Amino acid sequence: ETEQEWEDIISRSVDAGADGLELNFGCPHGMCERGMGSAVGQEPAVNERITSWAKKYAEKYRPGLPVLVKLTPNVGDILPNGFAAQRGGADGVSLINTIKSIIGVDIDNFVPYPTVGNQSSNGGYCGSAVKPIALHMVGQLGRDPDFKIPISGIGGVANWRDAVEFILLGSTSVQVCTEVMLKGYRIVEDMIEGLEEYMASHGFATIDQMVGKALPGYSEWGLLDLNFETIAKIDASKCIGCNNCVVACRDGAHQCMFPATDGTWVPTIDESECVGCNLCQIVCPVDDCITMVEVDNGFGPATWNEAVAGEKTLRPKKGSH
Repeated sequence: ETEQEWEDIISRSVDAGADGLELNFGCPHGMCERGMGSAVGQEPAVNERITSWAKKYAEKYRPGLPVLVKLTPNVGDILPNGFAAQRGGADGVSLINTIKSIIGVDIDNFVPYPTVGNQSSNGGYCGSAVKPIALHMVGQLGRDPDFKIPISGIGGVANWRDAVEFILLGSTSVQVCTEVMLKGYRIVEDMIEGLEEYMASHGFATIDQMVGKALPGYSEWGLLDLNFETIAKIDASKCIGCNNCVVACRDGAHQCMFPATDGTWVPTIDESECVGCNLCQIVCPVDDCITMVEVDNGFGPATWNEAVAGEKTLRPKKGSH
């Protein structure tokens, strides 16, 4: 698309009464194949140039009209693309758009879903499953001190808790699509009510007081305390003897959980081999039956960076004998 085409669509959007513009630099639904959508969002130079055009003509036809750039997650690093939008003059970014994917395959007709005639193609994946990816990318931009423009969080917001998580990682606003499609606009009222109760219970008077509250706790791996240690503990009064934890630990973890041998149905744990992976806690069907408890292993805090520099000592890994 040319600069003149962007001027035309922006002028018509303003004439139609738009209160803001969100530039779709993220959609993978047949748009990137035509040089639009995520094809723009994957190229920082193109992103910056078109953003500058959009901002130029937004100011021309309605001064002060905000321009957001919706970023694609189909990149290795979100930072160059976020900064490209910032350099282009965007008033903010929104992220993430959908993730390029194939949703499944018809194993009888041998065609991916959704079937169009006798063929299919990739599309964009959205909904609750993409929230962890969205939180990561929002947090990456939110914690960078050189990123100065607002972030609108998108991706798997299904309830008020999801909205809070996005805000705590730096979003100044949150958008919802899939959950409204599934349950209707009524769900937004529940989100607002839950958010208000959360704010009251935590002493927040405004959303601004919440924005980025979790960013100081979002660090790099090399700065984590690798001597921090937890082990699994089972509450015998809640255990139902399903042995899900035993199977998971045996087949997918560190083989430190075993069926009961004391006449009860409560599994036993070899704490000397437990690495605190919490797989047992994940597969346990009873809430709070298995908890991860911090233990004092005799080693003080030490990060990987400190260990490499010879400043601190890391505790021996369990199972390394």
